[in-house]
Amino acid sequence: MKQPAVPSYYAATATPYEAHAPLQGRQETRIAIVGGGYAGLNTALGLAERGVRDVVLLERERIGFGASGRNGGFVFAGYSLGEQALLDQLGEGRALALFGLTTAAVERIRARVAHYAIPCDAVDEGVIWANWFRDPEVLRQRQQLLAGHYGVHWEWLPQQQLRERVSSERYHDALYERNALHLHPLNYAIGLASAASGQGVRIHEQSEVRRLRREGSRWLVSTPQGELLAEQVVLACGGYLAGLRKPIDRAVLPIATYVMATEPLGGRLGECLATRAAVYDSRFAFDYYRPLADTRLLWGGRISIRNRSPHAVQRLLRRDLSRVFPQLKDAKIDYAWSGLMSYARHQMPQLGCGEGDDAGLWWAQAFGGHGLAPTCAAGELLAAAIAEGDEGWKQFSAYGLASTHKPFGLLAAQFNYWWQQARDGFKTRLEG
Repeated sequence: MKQPAVPSYYAATATPYEAHAPLQGRQETRIAIVGGGYAGLNTALGLAERGVRDVVLLERERIGFGASGRNGGFVFAGYSLGEQALLDQLGEGRALALFGLTTAAVERIRARVAHYAIPCDAVDEGVIWANWFRDPEVLRQRQQLLAGHYGVHWEWLPQQQLRERVSSERYHDALYERNALHLHPLNYAIGLASAASGQGVRIHEQSEVRRLRREGSRWLVSTPQGELLAEQVVLACGGYLAGLRKPIDRAVLPIATYVMATEPLGGRLGECLATRAAVYDSRFAFDYYRPLADTRLLWGGRISIRNRSPHAVQRLLRRDLSRVFPQLKDAKIDYAWSGLMSYARHQMPQLGCGEGDDAGLWWAQAFGGHGLAPTCAAGELLAAAIAEGDEGWKQFSAYGLASTHKPFGLLAAQFNYWWQQARDGFKTRLEG
């Protein structure tokens, strides 16, 4: 199987599978899906589970090549847009309904991993949100907001209890989200593909879609070696834009994040973490990390408009790791990589369906670094819409294809990140 351009721990430990052959010749299908990441795979599997198996999924590289196979592997509810902003924009009823889609998606991911026996090292031990700052108010406010408006209860961890689990003097207190898990994201994607393929979905890797146009009442999808006639098409390309519809591509910013994995740490890992929960902190520019089954520590963080070399990623993230766990400052880093996520200006997923000449064209993108649960929810909504005419996807109609005004939008995103990072740094220095 072809390895990604950016080496990763996930690629090195991926579940072996027989590669899916490229699309060849002229074929027909009811549904064509462009993109072999979570959004496309969840839509394909959701269709198959509803009995719609005349589905073809086309992937430019290989399954999970993009952000779906490179991310931190956190599975929890919510969106990139914060819960308070969601409530302010939509009101309690609509905000609760949208948030509930992701809560249900967490449970669906659990169920699918079990039902399809996906070997993705799932660890169902929750997530810790650790407070970088001394002031506990931001944690108290979020805890009360989630309980009062979303019916979600996160446990308070005072500093002493937190340090019994996370041996770092960097944090002060924390919230513990039990209804969360973490997993090997690439193996999860490979498992979704296997589950869909086992129910009749045809998957073709190394099949870059070069052109999409109407041919009569159907869509003609063209790749270098083949053509596909489809009644409906789903574009699910995330940050790896396909260049097929300008309004769709213009609506997202491809933003990079960075991840690395240490050498196997053996007993040293237990000296840092006495928990199997994943951890992230309360800054805008937060670190996130989790223990791996082979005693490595997977560490991620930072946001940039630039993909960086593994060496550059390692240099940046080692510095961050040493601030939290100085006892690991000399740990060897075996893997470092980056990947592109898709962000919208409004920080919410974009689900939609074309009209007029674009009737039968669907899209799902802009999951903004919170991809596992929202992509599962999106796949279910699109599958229900296509298979059953369900209109649940219209709950996202308030969050449309707002242009990001590239390249200026990319520059604005980078400067905003630097500003927020500087503000976090200033607050940290004030606290001494």
